[in-house]
Amino acid sequence: MWEISHNQSLKGQVAIITGAARGIGAACARALARNGCHIVIVDIISGEETVQAIQSEFPDIRVLAMQVDIRKKEEVQKAVTETVERLGRVDILVNNAGTASRLGLEEMTVEDWQRDIDTNLLGTFLFTQAVIYPYMKNQGYGKIINISSISGMIGGVTSALPGSDRGRSGPAYAASKGGIIALTKWVAKEVGELGIYCNSIAPGSVVTELTRGVEYPLDQQPIKRMGDPADIAEAVVFLGSPASNYVTGQVLKVCGGLAIG
Repeated sequence: MWEISHNQSLKGQVAIITGAARGIGAACARALARNGCHIVIVDIISGEETVQAIQSEFPDIRVLAMQVDIRKKEEVQKAVTETVERLGRVDILVNNAGTASRLGLEEMTVEDWQRDIDTNLLGTFLFTQAVIYPYMKNQGYGKIINISSISGMIGGVTSALPGSDRGRSGPAYAASKGGIIALTKWVAKEVGELGIYCNSIAPGSVVTELTRGVEYPLDQQPIKRMGDPADIAEAVVFLGSPASNYVTGQVLKVCGGLAIG
């Protein structure tokens, strides 16, 4: 078993972060690198810009980028296998990649529904399965952090696109993010005795490409601003570090207090 320590040092560990070419994923990659973690950036688009940014700031950190469609099992397995072959292990997985349709129930097609379900929920399942069996199981340690959303807890956050009757994230997004929370709890119960931890973070509104142009009623939450990707990244560092070694199966709401209760 990994030696228990109450600090946030990740020196020498290896983290895979999906959707890490930009936004929350890129912020998570940088924060983990700052704490000594070697980084694998997984995205469907090129992550080389993020690789260069991290390497220039943290020259002692190894950073790899892989273009992967997380909905395809063979691509996911190849990415995890290559990570272990090149970096020797995998200690942390951050399932962050996601899509968000804002179509309402009446307008949503099966294709729209499947896009969010497959990217957000299926991708999380595939990467979780691939890192645990056999790698985390064999080493007797691992930290899995799944980025969900408070939409998966409360059925969508009130929001609007100016000049449109849309804005609130759609039913597929809410369902997929709620599914991630349920999957997190199930996995935590399954692998806790193996020394593997599984937790979820549920962000509120965060400034990213997905929220560009969307207006949120920030006056309704105690912290009256949108979140920054760095706010989520710091929560990831905590859940990925030995400081959280008695925490599993939990949902950490990082939402400015919008979802208190």
